[in-house]
Amino acid sequence: MRTDHPAEDEIRANFEQMLAAVCAGGGLRTDTGLDNETEQALWAIASAHPDITDELVATARAEFAAQLDGSHRRARREALARLDAELDRKAAE
Repeated sequence: MRTDHPAEDEIRANFEQMLAAVCAGGGLRTDTGLDNETEQALWAIASAHPDITDELVATARAEFAAQLDGSHRRARREALARLDAELDRKAAE
């Protein structure tokens, strides 16, 4: 079991390995450093096997890019902030 987070080069290598695995009909490993959105896109490819479209692969690559650039993390923080504000509003009523 890892106790640290993988470095970006490890995450990139893990993504490519997992993409190759699902394209070949396999599944995903745990502890790859890939976020939920990226993993979901990879599982969509695995579910479609052997009828994998270029669109599914492009979606997985786009989700991975969004992981790397922080878009997924920002979206999760914003969603939590909205939820927190909503809970605060309801508690104040």
